[in-house]
Amino acid sequence: MPRIVRDVASVAGVSVGQAETPDGRSGVTVVRFDSAVPTVVDVRGGASATYDTASLSLDSTFGRRWAVFFSGGSLFGLDAARGIRTRILETRGGHSAFRNPNRVVPISGAALFDLPISEGTVPDYTPLGYEATRRADRGPVAPGRVGAGAGATVGKYRGRERAMHGGVGSAARRLPPSGTVGAIVAINSVGAVRDPASAGWVAGSRGPRGRIVAPGAAVPPGEPARGTTLALVATDLALGRPALARVASIVHAGLSRVIVPYQTSSDGDAVFAVATGSPVQKPPEKWPGALADRVGTLAADSAIEAVLSAVRAANPRST
Repeated sequence: MPRIVRDVASVAGVSVGQAETPDGRSGVTVVRFDSAVPTVVDVRGGASATYDTASLSLDSTFGRRWAVFFSGGSLFGLDAARGIRTRILETRGGHSAFRNPNRVVPISGAALFDLPISEGTVPDYTPLGYEATRRADRGPVAPGRVGAGAGATVGKYRGRERAMHGGVGSAARRLPPSGTVGAIVAINSVGAVRDPASAGWVAGSRGPRGRIVAPGAAVPPGEPARGTTLALVATDLALGRPALARVASIVHAGLSRVIVPYQTSSDGDAVFAVATGSPVQKPPEKWPGALADRVGTLAADSAIEAVLSAVRAANPRST
């Protein structure tokens, strides 16, 4: 039986940092690696906002990253990348490319849509990316309304005014005999959150007396509700990028069990998957793909737990 461990920062070679705007309405979450690691992304939502993900395709030449970030702010939030890269260069990260003496820092990321309803000044996400990276460590990952999840909401299928808070959550599991699999999730979904173990609704659209109204076919007229769930799964086992792509696909299937509906045309749902390349013994495979299946199953379980942790921490009086 896989043993539950703390969170994604329990995976060797992984550090996590988070920062918020002064008003606490948006922020950035950075997952930093000790070196450039194999990375893939599987984007399923119909309205994604991503940073340098095209070169993560399986036929790309350079599919490694020093960091993956999640941000609020929609397309504005992608500016966090500059601050993240600056901090990594300051700490001697990055590597030379094509024999050029200057170091480059490949990173990727994605943003949530948490822009306010009324027009106003949009935060500068470059310093937020820098600060989140500066804070990155291997300590416990704070859940709830922090980092990229500071301004997140869930259950917008009956209007944003009826939604509950979303947030950031993380979980991890040991893979016997010597591996770890972890996930971190920033949930800002159109859909509601359901606990697969009990089938009960944990967060969603509030109805009369504050009760959660289950999602259905009825959607209020007007602008579609915009939302996104972003996840990163990491393992310290030696998986190649094709195997990581399988892991990301399995994690999407897991998230569809806890978020209803999921992968809608107005979501930007995306799952990143990385292998940190630590010198951990690779378990034997009984058949091709067996290890990817085992890692994917544990990663999906961790992602589900991370979603539940995020919304329960963000809505303590409702759960």
